[in-house]
Amino acid sequence: MPNFCAAPNCTRKSTQSDLAFFRFPRDPARCQRWVENCRRADLEDKTPDQLNKHYRLCAKHFETSMICRSSPYRTVLRDNAVPTIFDLTSHLNNPHSRHRKRIKELSEDEIRTLKQQKIDDAFERKQATQESNENNEQNTVSEEGGEEQEEKTVPLTLEERENKDYLKSLFEILILMGKQNIPLDGHNADELPEGIFTSDNFQALLEYRINGGDEVLRKRFEMTAVNLEYCSKTQQKQMLEICENCIREETLREVRDSHFFSIVTDEVVDIAGEEHLPVLVRFVDESHNLREEFIGFLPYEADPEILAVKFHATITEKWGLNMEYCRGQAYIVSSGFASKMKVVATRLLEKYPQAVYTLCSSCALNVWLAKSVPVVGVSIALGTIEEVCCLFNQSPQLLVELDNTISALFQDNNEKGNELKKICRSQWTGRHDTFEVLVDLLQALVLCLDAVSSDFSVRWNNFIVGRAFVLSSALTDFDFIVTIVIMKNVLSFTRAFGKNLQGQTSDVFFAAGSLTAVLHSLNEVMENIEVYHEFWFEEATNLATKLDVQIKLPGKFLRAQQGNFDPDMTSENYYKEILSVPTVEHIIQELKDIFSEQHLKALKCLSLVPSVMGQLKFNTSEEHHADMFKNDLPNPDTLSAELHCWRIKWKHRGKDIELPATIYEALHLPDIKFFPNVYALLKVLCLLPVMKVENEKYGLGRKRLKAYLKNTLTGQRSSNLALLNINIDIKHDLDLMVDTYIKLYPEKVEFQDCIPSNNSEVTDNA
Repeated sequence: MPNFCAAPNCTRKSTQSDLAFFRFPRDPARCQRWVENCRRADLEDKTPDQLNKHYRLCAKHFETSMICRSSPYRTVLRDNAVPTIFDLTSHLNNPHSRHRKRIKELSEDEIRTLKQQKIDDAFERKQATQESNENNEQNTVSEEGGEEQEEKTVPLTLEERENKDYLKSLFEILILMGKQNIPLDGHNADELPEGIFTSDNFQALLEYRINGGDEVLRKRFEMTAVNLEYCSKTQQKQMLEICENCIREETLREVRDSHFFSIVTDEVVDIAGEEHLPVLVRFVDESHNLREEFIGFLPYEADPEILAVKFHATITEKWGLNMEYCRGQAYIVSSGFASKMKVVATRLLEKYPQAVYTLCSSCALNVWLAKSVPVVGVSIALGTIEEVCCLFNQSPQLLVELDNTISALFQDNNEKGNELKKICRSQWTGRHDTFEVLVDLLQALVLCLDAVSSDFSVRWNNFIVGRAFVLSSALTDFDFIVTIVIMKNVLSFTRAFGKNLQGQTSDVFFAAGSLTAVLHSLNEVMENIEVYHEFWFEEATNLATKLDVQIKLPGKFLRAQQGNFDPDMTSENYYKEILSVPTVEHIIQELKDIFSEQHLKALKCLSLVPSVMGQLKFNTSEEHHADMFKNDLPNPDTLSAELHCWRIKWKHRGKDIELPATIYEALHLPDIKFFPNVYALLKVLCLLPVMKVENEKYGLGRKRLKAYLKNTLTGQRSSNLALLNINIDIKHDLDLMVDTYIKLYPEKVEFQDCIPSNNSEVTDNA
């Protein structure tokens, strides 16, 4: 829908003009000045929120000094910008005209004053223009980074209009390919016989559009040879980068409007042969909905210090977010990457202490802890578990075979067997009790894989038989068995705690208070590690015996000794020193780091949620924990009195009124704006990555990211197209994309006819 200018006697709209359009400010005082200068009587009774949502002013009503361009994709106003250029008299020349924009009636003196002011302003602008031209003649070198002069609205020539229409067609095709997840490349040239030319997907869609009646494209390419490409790879890349930036900017604009946000990263992924870090942002939009949106990929760096610097630079400089408003950070990592991302979190905390380092709600605590353990055997075990789960999920026949094996093993306990069958058909590797499930399933998995790998019929293909043999060998390695048994027992102390963190708001609140007990239990285990490890090792040996696995030291350890083997070194002592002790120590330290004093303070503020208040008999004291958010409140001096009113409101509610159980419900209360400090606190609290997105439709960014990675071959992935595909519902402005391209690459507007596809590299180098 186009934006119309709200200024009187101005008929500009966004679809017919290249000018920027600006919202009315939400600040009441500044908004009032805008309304007064507009002289629109019908705007005076509207609230700043209504004006901000429904009314715009075009750039023609602002002095040039009030407008700045922070990037080629954004035209913004200065913080103190006020519109001063208006035509308040031209309608007087036609008194019988009917105006939708009602102008305040002016006295004769006011009209005379305005006309004179208009003449004076015109004279001053003309004089300023002449002086500027003289200065330009004296100094032809323009200063980079200076404010741009306001562009005059000049009608486009026929050639310029055709070029813009041509670019629009190209952008439309690229956006279609991104949203429909169509890779740019088609057939691999190596797969085709020599001398045969085949169009890539982009060219094929371009030809289809030409054949469908696009006269602009037909006119440009009707004389083109069939073996020439219509748009070079370089130009495609440039245009895709503009698409990506424009789409991302739509989300970032909403993030800036909401001020506060949190940063979340997902597991490192392979994009066309290079490792990238997916980045998501959390914020509360103007409709009070917590959203988690994907905003792009960041190239991964092996050096954590370099990664921290580039991570910060991308967010602040390239994406334009102010990290002073960041209130949370979380990192979901694969095994081996945890220590590096922890460095990133630490460096950001040093600069921005309020960017609280937390767990992410989409990742189970025990899984996160296991992936962060700095023991090679644990990383190998996690990789093996993922491969086993992936193999069975790829083949329904394998799952049926596993069901039959489970039924045979659990004949005396059908309830347990049915539960395990159900678990096998889910993503059980992400559960809080993953290692417990694996220990229960291990015998069934091994028997099933052995049966598949030794089946001489044509029932299974070679790939499944080969993978079954390899994975069966991995599962029956004593090192693997000891690792999963010890991890199961150590993580049993944090299982209930982690499950509550992914529960309802009240569960999260009370979980924060139980951390001390969890740490106490783990410290007790550490003090008596010899006793605990003895029981764990005995359980592992019993399971190994059941599977006919030899109990021995790892071969890599024996080979490393090279004749210096200590005869007193037993398998039990070896695994205690190499696995049990470092694992327990690491988990204790990780819990202390991830649940810092600041994080726990924030979680204790969840007593603001009415249902939690009710469980505490309305005897709460959020004032003591809300100090860390004092600067985020609109009226911090009245916080204590406001919290008292908030408690009284819910304590003396009507019998038929239920207490809101989540932050989402509290934020959508009709009278929440009467409690501005409570509203601000709730907004910041729900940004913490440990809090789950209550309304699933606002947390689709991560699900779409997973779907894109699952459905797209590694070699065909593109960071630009991925953003378009994942953010399929975000609006796009084709005119903005075209104008940005013309400004960034003016030398290409003339467009050489075409570039030979087979000789494009030679042409560029020539």
